[in-house]
Amino acid sequence: MAFPINRPRRLRRTETLRRMIRETRLAPDDLIQPFFVCPGRGVKRPINSMPGVAQMSVDQVVRAARETHSAGVPAVILFGIPQHKDPHGTQAWNDQGEVQRAIREIKEQVPGLAVITDVCLCEYTDHGHCGVVLSNDVDNDATLEPLSREALSHARAGADMVAPSDMMDGRVGAIRRTLDENGFIHLPIMAYSAKFASAFYGPFREAAESAPQFGDRRSYQMDPPNGDEAMREIALDLAEGADIVMVKPALPYLDLIYRAKHEFHVPLAAYNVSGEYSMLRAAGLNGWLDEERAVMEVLTSIKRAGADMILSYFATEVANRLRG
Repeated sequence: MAFPINRPRRLRRTETLRRMIRETRLAPDDLIQPFFVCPGRGVKRPINSMPGVAQMSVDQVVRAARETHSAGVPAVILFGIPQHKDPHGTQAWNDQGEVQRAIREIKEQVPGLAVITDVCLCEYTDHGHCGVVLSNDVDNDATLEPLSREALSHARAGADMVAPSDMMDGRVGAIRRTLDENGFIHLPIMAYSAKFASAFYGPFREAAESAPQFGDRRSYQMDPPNGDEAMREIALDLAEGADIVMVKPALPYLDLIYRAKHEFHVPLAAYNVSGEYSMLRAAGLNGWLDEERAVMEVLTSIKRAGADMILSYFATEVANRLRG
């Protein structure tokens, strides 16, 4: 029936009524908090383009992880900034590296918190690309072995999950085989399956000190207009053994989050990336919008689109807000 019999505003009249009919509910369990781990002790180095986010030494990461766990967030994801970089990114699989030490310390001191690790070479190579560079190009097949070594090093340190973000063809299968052959058949893989060559990664590259020193990443990250290709990438990663797949970034690709959830019916992650964070934080700091409301609206939209888990730099503070 139409107006005046039907009046949808009846159920919007009070906050209690709005709560009673709310269709999508964001919860701390939906969130994953990223951290940037750097060398040293007592280090907490603010990132200019990401106010409120910092590079942190292992001891500071453990302290922050404890706060994240207390807020009810179930997991963190670690990105490493090594003391030294080289053309092959060899520090990525250094068992005494920053990420590996952070894994061990968090698992010992905050045992209820799941630790996910980013598996990529961009933070560790002096050229800033996500793989082995040969003849001024990223060589796909030559990159699979070092990525597998990195994932295995994280597994041996005690990671609960590894997350390859490099976008090399075949890397999920290569990592799965390496983990299985070394007794880590239980360790899940969260694949950055549909990762686009996005303008929204700029602040991350400052945070992770991973900007390419030549060219760009468009030959391996996805072309933003391509939705069908994103579905093919997800299907390939699932066939190779991915347990969770991801769409990154989140906000410009809500349609693909929705589509992936309905096409594949598997656990789905979305990354509320650095540029999305910085836009909201900058607008809030300048008084251009109500930051708290805007953040909740954005994260709720990502969940409503179909994401089961959301990687976000807002995770801990939002979880604290949700818990009251």
